[in-house]
Amino acid sequence: MTVDSVKRAAETPDERQPYTELGMKDDEYQRVREILGRRPTSSELAIYSVMWSEHCSYKSSKVHLRQFGTKAPKSEALLVGMGENAGVVDIGDGWAATFKIESHNHPSYVEPHQGAATGVGGIVRDIMSMGARPVAVMDALRFGGATQSDTRRVLPGVVDGISHYGNCLGLPNIGGEVAFDPCYIGNPLVNALCVGLLRKDQIKLATAPGPGNKVVLFGARTGADGIGGASVLASATFEDESQAKRPAVQVGDPFMEKLLIECCLELYQADVVVGIQDLGAAGVSCATTELAAKGTGGMHVDLNLVPLRDPSLRPEEILMSESQERMMAVVTPGDIDAFMRICEKWDVPATVIGEVTDTGRLVMTWDGETIVDIPPGTAADDGPVYERPFHEPAGQAALNGDGPERLPRSSDLRETLLTLLGSPNLASKEWVTSQYDRYVRGNTVLAQPADAGMLRISEVMPGAEETTRGIALSTDGNGRYAKLDPYAGAQLALAEAYRNVAVTGAKPLAVTNCLNFGSPEDPEVMWQFAEATRGLADACQILGVPVTGGNVSFYNQTGSDAIHPTPVVGVLGVIDDVSRRVRSGFTASGLRVALLGETHEEFGGSEWAHVVHGHLGGLPPRANLDAERGLASVLVAAAAEGLIEGSHDLSDGGLAIALAESCIAQGVGASVSLPVEDAFVALFSETAARALVCVRPEAFDALAELCGRHDVPCYGLGTTGGTSLVVEDAFEIPVGDLREVHSGALPAIFG
Repeated sequence: MTVDSVKRAAETPDERQPYTELGMKDDEYQRVREILGRRPTSSELAIYSVMWSEHCSYKSSKVHLRQFGTKAPKSEALLVGMGENAGVVDIGDGWAATFKIESHNHPSYVEPHQGAATGVGGIVRDIMSMGARPVAVMDALRFGGATQSDTRRVLPGVVDGISHYGNCLGLPNIGGEVAFDPCYIGNPLVNALCVGLLRKDQIKLATAPGPGNKVVLFGARTGADGIGGASVLASATFEDESQAKRPAVQVGDPFMEKLLIECCLELYQADVVVGIQDLGAAGVSCATTELAAKGTGGMHVDLNLVPLRDPSLRPEEILMSESQERMMAVVTPGDIDAFMRICEKWDVPATVIGEVTDTGRLVMTWDGETIVDIPPGTAADDGPVYERPFHEPAGQAALNGDGPERLPRSSDLRETLLTLLGSPNLASKEWVTSQYDRYVRGNTVLAQPADAGMLRISEVMPGAEETTRGIALSTDGNGRYAKLDPYAGAQLALAEAYRNVAVTGAKPLAVTNCLNFGSPEDPEVMWQFAEATRGLADACQILGVPVTGGNVSFYNQTGSDAIHPTPVVGVLGVIDDVSRRVRSGFTASGLRVALLGETHEEFGGSEWAHVVHGHLGGLPPRANLDAERGLASVLVAAAAEGLIEGSHDLSDGGLAIALAESCIAQGVGASVSLPVEDAFVALFSETAARALVCVRPEAFDALAELCGRHDVPCYGLGTTGGTSLVVEDAFEIPVGDLREVHSGALPAIFG
């Protein structure tokens, strides 16, 4: 007869355990011993090591992230905020949208295809677990220098992984970003976003109430892939040194996930789910502890019942495996037969592995032994919280003092524009986005290269009433801005995403974020994080858009070289009538072109300084949030009134790039004069809170009057038409030449 593992742990307090190999600090391990009143079993150690990891517990970021709650603006639209798998907002007509962005950075460097693919799969399951149908994905990608050899290894695999998984699921990829900077070599950023739709009275939560309710694991079988992957990248197995290392990167099966989506939706429709949680980072450890902690406090699980792809897996490996396409549900005994029938219909394996209790303990057995007996909240909610020391980087003042003012400005404005237009960051991303299906399911209204993606929401769910309503989404970030000033950089990321949603005619409602930084153990990195978080919370408060959730990704660095601090912000907006959406660029000839917003001499962190001079220094553009709010009000109202025919935000590259891209969009030229005397400043400054619009001549006065009511400057620049972009007293470039330069850059590099 075997000895009970929990009892043996109590009787052998001095037995050495590999907690440091699992990423735990000495004091963390001692705290686990204090909680349990003994040393943990190897399975309990597995649970605490993954649940208390940086990725799962937010132990270094939690003290700063609380600002998103304490400073949260009041929002009648917010239905579910931070703390659940994804935020949910009311979008009207009885509908709700749920959305979230998360990182899969390190796995995507180790194995680009599977790392990126399973990043998509994981964020899709977060949306499913809220009771929603996933309806679209987006991705914000950052790589090393475009011509660096490792970028040529990583980028094609990442793009292929995103394309393969999303296309197989039948989810349109409607937007995102692709950016390059040498700081990301060895540390690419793969941030995946998913949005879903549901009726607002059908929200599901991760909770396990009701003693006697059954715990069901359904979806793919559990394998050896991804053991500790996103959480600690565990090395060898616990007790058998001879076994080979398990791969840390998960392997995805999008066809199983597609079945899982349809199965979950039918389960929700049948009302046979009490609580549900996806299995992502930390796998079974996360699902069981979080469900139990948010329910009646207890759960009993028999790990022998977990369906396995690899029968050699030990309990510790089962608990840490991050195999994909798995969900855990809590089901009443009376509904279990109906639940199983629906799973069988969709060919989704489902197994009852345990039961909800009211003991306040999470108990797990294996081969008749008790191997886990813990208070679940101590793993799910009561992990360590660090107030990491932080201070301004030693060279920050010198960096801010080295502004771009000293850089020579070429008098050849035409050549400068073409150089920027063909640079990797500003060139067309069609080489990437053409590999994604943007229009599958037929509900896409806007997609790349529009400033924001947009979806109509009618006919998405079975039996849904017809509605003209739609949602718009954008993600944005700028690591150079945040390097120069992380407080302002985070606000500028939010401002651009907010503006990109507004230029389509949609009203911004809510925010998700993915905060990508170096090591939190570096006080200089921690200062960047603290400042960025403070800046983002303050900006959300001013703009009136709450943070609904997101992700923190630390340790994005090689040795002592961290990436630029890169807060990526996603904004969701709603539009009452998608037929009123505003298309990107110049949509026809004979329209008046107007610039909305004020232009200042702001070149710190600009594409011009980066591309032409390889320079980073000074201060980024000022984040004028009151101006952003006024501009958004004008754009949304003008779209609703049918005043605007086309629009484009001004951001990287300034007015010059906005003009060029607006011409390229529909092949329509324009003839314009510049709004300020200094032509270089007018064309290439990156002042925020600006947009380029085109309107019918008879609507121009109404637009100008609307701008006046919101204190938004409105400058008439010229008219659309012809086959060239003509900037008075500066240059003339055929639209065909602009398109050739813009579209040819990435294919020339990546083939």
